[in-house]
Amino acid sequence: MDGPATGHEVKDMLDALLAERLPSRPRMKRVILTSLLVGMGLLVASGLPGCKDQGVGDPCTPEQEYDPSFIGFDEKEVNVESKSFQCRTRICLVNHFRGRASCSYGQSGEGVNLAAAKAPSQHAADESGGCSVPGTKEKISGLTDPAKPDSFRDPKKKAFVPAQCRDRAADKTVYCSCRCADINGDKPSDQTFCDCPDSFTCTPLVTSIGAGNEGLTGSYCIKDNTAYNKDTACNQGDCDPVTNKCGE
Repeated sequence: MDGPATGHEVKDMLDALLAERLPSRPRMKRVILTSLLVGMGLLVASGLPGCKDQGVGDPCTPEQEYDPSFIGFDEKEVNVESKSFQCRTRICLVNHFRGRASCSYGQSGEGVNLAAAKAPSQHAADESGGCSVPGTKEKISGLTDPAKPDSFRDPKKKAFVPAQCRDRAADKTVYCSCRCADINGDKPSDQTFCDCPDSFTCTPLVTSIGAGNEGLTGSYCIKDNTAYNKDTACNQGDCDPVTNKCGE
């Protein structure tokens, strides 16, 4: 080029450079947009029902245990709490469990903490009052009316809370679960069911609850190797703070 470029020549050169670069811009936007969509897809997928992480197996405290008159579950029974806000599955399952999940070693009929009585050096003095309502210092009294000292839910047991069974302690039998099949072992399309995650087995648990609760009958996800056997359940002794520790 002879001599300095004129204004028109400079403008023409700039236009040519811009024309060469512009085609690459839409491609960059598409790459960014694709990345954003992929990220959004992952977020949506993680919140969909049926994903591996459903919260099955998460610990939960049954609602009954917030009642100071409630002295414990019976290992011969199954309890399904279907509106538990502690569980992502909304189901807190009590699968043939004895006692209170929040009190591993139980208490005497007079409300004395059995763990403190057997191992006083390992338990604080203020625990000698016995089991408490979870998250509070309110003692489990067994009374249906605190103002009436003889209003025990069970006059024979009074405030007695049994120790948990070693082989069916709370960590093995009380946790968040979900309904994986109906009473016939099927999954009708008009009802909601889950797929059990690894280390859990879909097991028939509830055959009858009562009119209006048919939606709770059927099978639930339970931890592997924890199926109830009436002939062997609770035959390994009670949870004990010295010889058979549980929940610690």
